[in-house]
Amino acid sequence: MKTAVTGHFALKQIVAGIVLATQAFAVSAAEPKPVSGGTLNVALGSDTPIIDPSITGYSVTALVTRNVVDSLVGQAEDNRFTPWLAEKWQINDDHTEYTFHLRRDVTFSDKTRLDAAAVKYNIERILDPKTTSSYGKSLLGPIGEITTPDEFTVVIRYKTPFASLLQGLSLPYLGIQSPTYLQNTANTSNTVVGSGPFILKSFVKGSGSQLTRRADYNWGPGYAQHQGPAYLEAINFKYLPESSVRLGALTSGQVQAIDAVPPASARSLKSNAQLQILTKENPGVNRVLYLNTSKGPFKDLAVRQAFQAALDPASAVKVAFFGTLKAADNVLGPLTLYYDPSVAARWGFDAAKAARLLDEAGWKIKDAAGIRSKDGQPLTVHFVYDPKSAESADITLFQALQFQAKKAGFDLQLDPVDAGVFSARGASNDYDIQSNFYVRAEPDILRTVFHSGYIPPKGANYSRVNTLDDQLTQAIGAADGERKQLYSQIQQRIIDQAYVVPVYVPAYQFGVSKKVHGVGWSTNAKPTFYDAWIGK
Repeated sequence: MKTAVTGHFALKQIVAGIVLATQAFAVSAAEPKPVSGGTLNVALGSDTPIIDPSITGYSVTALVTRNVVDSLVGQAEDNRFTPWLAEKWQINDDHTEYTFHLRRDVTFSDKTRLDAAAVKYNIERILDPKTTSSYGKSLLGPIGEITTPDEFTVVIRYKTPFASLLQGLSLPYLGIQSPTYLQNTANTSNTVVGSGPFILKSFVKGSGSQLTRRADYNWGPGYAQHQGPAYLEAINFKYLPESSVRLGALTSGQVQAIDAVPPASARSLKSNAQLQILTKENPGVNRVLYLNTSKGPFKDLAVRQAFQAALDPASAVKVAFFGTLKAADNVLGPLTLYYDPSVAARWGFDAAKAARLLDEAGWKIKDAAGIRSKDGQPLTVHFVYDPKSAESADITLFQALQFQAKKAGFDLQLDPVDAGVFSARGASNDYDIQSNFYVRAEPDILRTVFHSGYIPPKGANYSRVNTLDDQLTQAIGAADGERKQLYSQIQQRIIDQAYVVPVYVPAYQFGVSKKVHGVGWSTNAKPTFYDAWIGK
């Protein structure tokens, strides 16, 4: 049996919509009407080395390319799935077969047609190991075959049940690109050609991206507030890593929006009558420290648990972010499906516990600086990170955690490196700690970062663990009740085994001029600009 999903509303939804529309009429009538034109200038605090969303997991890539590539399905802010490139779809009962019926009027910006063959090509490209699409591939799961019964129908069959496909397909990382462009472009890291409302005019690593409106666009997602071309004529994303420069650009009117609002300036920005802060808490994997279990001191469970107990993320986050973000109590954020709040009680800052565990593990001798040693070797661990993919407040946070670790006897070395060295050291297992966060409302994101199939260089399993494979694989195809139980067990084990130290719950903090209207939110907590417009 298959469950059908279409773009039509049930009768009761239509009635409810009429009631809501009637209630809102007085308010909406007084609101200004959208106007077309204008350029939205957005300053970003972090950069991406790659703009092709199929071959990276960088959040900046998702932010920019959401405007350039469309998805098979949309996911609204209330988490319901809506039509987009697929006008309807069917799913069989055990989630092993998905059938998508595509719109017939969609073209890419290079004027080629988007059809079933184009969708099939994109998916097979991501699955091809030569493409190195580790994150995109993880979103697709264990696909068995892809068929195209006709020009506008795509059938995806799985080897084993896979329940999270729709959510993955809604993300820009699985956005559909022009096969003609892909087949004729040797290196796609700097360019993208999609069917979206904007065309990527340029991308320069370390500088930013320029997008221009596509005049003939007319197939927006089902959750959008309008159809037809975008209101904005252009969007410029500028990379301004210095928080003071970014804030100055916003307050002076050089840009109309900034991300990563400097925490120390949040209060003053809120008091500015011309500006506002829009905030969206992230679902998915929180900002965590991944502890490398395959080598060095963290190969010992007791040392990992000691390190976990030695850190006080709540105070470090307060210092670095001035109370604008919440300290994390779990590997998953609270807005993630099947987040388990009981995990918070299983760990926490405990200096006495850290000292006891290190003593028991043989790290008893301390030097004049308080650094512990064992068999003549100091308790040194290397934290490797790319400063361009982190905000300035993150660097302050890392330094605060370094100070806390030293009090417990750890010589925590901060190793800032560029993106290439970061990837190389991950691939060669030359690190003790790495850190990131992943934004996804689906708990299957845990498979991306804790399944042995994604140990670097194949993916982002920086803890390099293989003990969760069976549960992670079972969870992707289980029924709701069993999935919830499995993901609860997985969250508990990740904390109990100290594979990570949770640090904070990321939130997208968007400082925006009040002249900017219609900014929406995707479920990966990124602002969307298809409905956005600039008033006078």
